[in-house]
Amino acid sequence: MNKTFNVIVKKNRGGFYVLSVPSLHGCHTQAKSLDELLTRTKEVIELSLEVRNM
Repeated sequence: MNKTFNVIVKKNRGGFYVLSVPSLHGCHTQAKSLDELLTRTKEVIELSLEVRNM
């Protein structure tokens, strides 16, 4: 099943992209590139949903 989430992406002073998923409390990640951020975003959302279903 596919789900859609709104995300917030900001670039910090250190050059890292920081992402949060407002609808999933505590769901955040960061990466140096947008490609890496996309990969990490998928992982952190999957893990967050898995923990909520335990």
